Amino acid sequence: MARILYPVNEVAQQLGVGLTTAKALIKSGELRSVKIGRARRVPADALHEYVHRLQEEQGDVTATADVA
Repeated sequence: MARILYPVNEVAQQLGVGLTTAKALIKSGELRSVKIGRARRVPADALHEYVHRLQEEQGDVTATADVA
């Protein structure tokens, strides 16, 4: 079964950014997240949406990003 939620440190690794940058993306609302208790998690589809949005903004909608 595929994971549907990722902790922020794994999100940072998958996106190839630092933990501080991943947290900033979440705080700014650029990357959707949910809170479970005190833990912050990022849905797998939110990662795909974020990368797709970046591709559209940069004019590269033909590239595929397999981040999950």
